[in-house]
Amino acid sequence: MRHLPYFCRGEVVKGFGRGSKELGIPTANFSEQVVESFPSDIPTGIYYGWACVGNGDVHKMVLSIGWNPFYKNIKKSVETHIIHTFKEDFYGEILSIVITGYIRPEKNFDSLDALISAIQEDIEEAKRQLDLPEHLKLKEDNFFHLPEGKTVNNR
Repeated sequence: MRHLPYFCRGEVVKGFGRGSKELGIPTANFSEQVVESFPSDIPTGIYYGWACVGNGDVHKMVLSIGWNPFYKNIKKSVETHIIHTFKEDFYGEILSIVITGYIRPEKNFDSLDALISAIQEDIEEAKRQLDLPEHLKLKEDNFFHLPEGKTVNNR
């Protein structure tokens, strides 16, 4: 994909409240403005890459870009699941992400269990892919070490 790797930074806002509560898979959500700044021709679907909250450590992540057909969203969203356990919520913090690869298109599911199972498979695929040298090198990218407060997308 011609847009990858894609670098993005923005404030974490409250989402739909489904990730942690319904799915058991917490997500960090970007504001509508950040979502609208993504290239219009970037395909919806499930991606993987690296994420950093504030000036914290860089962790593996899996990301959904789209309308979440199971929930019939009317607004496009970008939801990042950081593969790390955080002690508390981080609304209002700056989330920096580097999207390095694509897993699959978004699709609808017959049940919540099927959706959760697919997300778990996506997480495992992200972990495998991010261990490859071509993806590991982006974990150390200077993008994650820019001065605090900088919120421009794509560097």
